[in-house]
Amino acid sequence: MAPVPPGIRLLVSFDRDQWYRALTFILTFLLYTSFHLSRKPISIVKSELHKNCSSVSELATNPSSSSSQQPSLQSLHADMDCSWKPFDKSNYKQLLGAMDYSFLCAYAVGMYLSGIIGERLPIRLYLTVGMLTSGLFTCLFGLGYIYNIHNLGFYIFVQVANGLVQTTGWPSVVTCIGNWFGKGRRGLIMGLWNSHTSVGNILGSLIAGYWVSSNWGLSFIVPGLIIAAMGVVCFLFLIEHPNDLKSVYAQNASPGKSQVPAKSWNGVNGHTEVYLQYKDNKPQVYNNYDDNVQNRKSYDTELLLPRDTVRVPVQPVVVVKNESEPSAISFMGALRIPGVIEFSLCLLFAKLVSYTFLFWLPLYITKAAHLDAKKAGDLSTLFDVGGIVGGILAGVISDKLGKRATTCAVMLLLAAPTLYGFSMISEFGLGPTIGMLLVCGGLVNGPYALITTAVSADLGTHKSLKGNARALSTVTAIIDGTGSVGAALGPLLAGVLSAGGWDQVFYMLMTADFCALLLLLRLVTKELASTKSRPISAVELKEH
Repeated sequence: MAPVPPGIRLLVSFDRDQWYRALTFILTFLLYTSFHLSRKPISIVKSELHKNCSSVSELATNPSSSSSQQPSLQSLHADMDCSWKPFDKSNYKQLLGAMDYSFLCAYAVGMYLSGIIGERLPIRLYLTVGMLTSGLFTCLFGLGYIYNIHNLGFYIFVQVANGLVQTTGWPSVVTCIGNWFGKGRRGLIMGLWNSHTSVGNILGSLIAGYWVSSNWGLSFIVPGLIIAAMGVVCFLFLIEHPNDLKSVYAQNASPGKSQVPAKSWNGVNGHTEVYLQYKDNKPQVYNNYDDNVQNRKSYDTELLLPRDTVRVPVQPVVVVKNESEPSAISFMGALRIPGVIEFSLCLLFAKLVSYTFLFWLPLYITKAAHLDAKKAGDLSTLFDVGGIVGGILAGVISDKLGKRATTCAVMLLLAAPTLYGFSMISEFGLGPTIGMLLVCGGLVNGPYALITTAVSADLGTHKSLKGNARALSTVTAIIDGTGSVGAALGPLLAGVLSAGGWDQVFYMLMTADFCALLLLLRLVTKELASTKSRPISAVELKEH
């Protein structure tokens, strides 16, 4: 007999639950990657919407231009198609900014409602509808180019609607991943899983950039179709909770149709008793106890019966719930969970810093390192690379120590002076800039990633809930919704302060980091005090 290949040995070494965990991990990773993939095109297409207009504007304001050159200027205006309205005006930056803020504000407001709604609906269906509608609105933005739509209200409406429906994503996927993975390795698992943000941004940039110069409408339509297709995949394969598989196992355990007739007689109190008949050493179950208990197999009973052909009457068992199904938690009830308010406000400032880098870092590198736009954009991706490493390290350290707040606080404390160092070192060449980008990305995005994933999952299954896990979606939505307020404020403040110099922007970012640190001091003190009184054992950190 030929030996079994080592790859097959590895595959069969995993049990069924581990395969389902892997499926949930990969599927939710891809689902939220598609969310970020569909958000990215607007930042890529911006340059195309106003690029030609700004070029013509520079020619028009050139002092050396004479009246004899006006006809050629007008022909150039027509040839370059510098009439894409409404972004052909001098205030195009404000108009493009309005689209960003309309999306971010709608996302922040909708996030609070999304978690509450998600607790009361099947997450698989809720997420599927959100992805399909998000694909629709993303495609609608691209259709504005196809059908030559120049109404600013149309684009604002699409951005607001897309921001609202995209709030279905984060609470849903965090709830699923939190249901499948216990607390023992949650930090590491979610640190790896949270890299979907950067993967989605990279893929979105590549896809949108492929068509941006020739047909920027396809830069939206293709990502819209991708997220809609992933919505169909979500509907077909997403398993919200391990307990949902019990119904599948029960159906697989039912014997189906059989040629052996079932027999019954009236038992005590007129109930119909159940026969278990074995034939050819194969168990068969026959239930005539109402329609609700048909086609169900009792493995415990089968193990007690001989494998001969025998018919044994079984007294029917009625299962009665001793307590009602846990109800969805209210908004105020979620706020009363210890740590929700502190981590929510902390994330507001942490996300303010992260999103300021997201929107303004390429421009800052262009000015400070004197690079062109393409090189600055490529260089700015190192910030995301550092963020992936920082998120994983934050998860691993918090798992080892059992202290989420302390891990976030230490990284925030180190981030503030690092930001100041980046503002100084980035002027001394490409090498120091690359190093500081990686370090800043890790320290800035580490706490952000930890709070939005592992911390949210921990709080959503807090012991004060007494086993009611239905609060996870609401808690996640509250934390991320509050953070999204900072995401909207950060780029806005940076745009205002940058007029007075980049130093003011970095002072604002350092202040935000210190505010985030101060908000965690109570939780840090509590964690350190609990460690002194009773060290955390390895048993307590095991997966529940």
